[in-house]
Amino acid sequence: MAINLWGVIDGSQVFAPNMIARGRPGLIINTGSKQGITTPPGNPAYNVSKAGVKAYTEALEHQLRNTPDCRVSAHLLIPGYVFTGLTAGGRTEKPAAAWSADQTVDFMLARLTLGDFYILCPDNDVDRALDEKRIAWAAGDIINNRPPLSRWHPEYTALFEAFVAGDSEDEGRDA
Repeated sequence: MAINLWGVIDGSQVFAPNMIARGRPGLIINTGSKQGITTPPGNPAYNVSKAGVKAYTEALEHQLRNTPDCRVSAHLLIPGYVFTGLTAGGRTEKPAAAWSADQTVDFMLARLTLGDFYILCPDNDVDRALDEKRIAWAAGDIINNRPPLSRWHPEYTALFEAFVAGDSEDEGRDA
């Protein structure tokens, strides 16, 4: 939490005022994670920290765009599986499913050129279409009153698979 969430908050609060005061265009890019949106089981503290980065960056961009004469914008980088020294886990070879840091940065720069706020990066394992389905399903847990993390709940496995395949408009309502 101290690094993943408070590092982002503290860094933004330190740098943003001076960036705004300069009157020049600028970007604040905060690194979130797909895990902060779909919150899969297994690493809840990480998921909470990255969910906080998402919420904070959304609020920061709202504040910046409503600040008179502000030419600074905030953006949320949402990487997938990226192979770095931090994620290597002792490996020296990049796993086939992962993107390199360079691929992630190149993708981010291309999306910034288009003005994206949410920079949802694919990787070599999950394409954007599947990411979008997973994100929609996660939001649907609340909307449809399903059990939390229903994607991993045995009673919802078939419904989730049908949803991903596009065979079902129903997202498993329990209301």
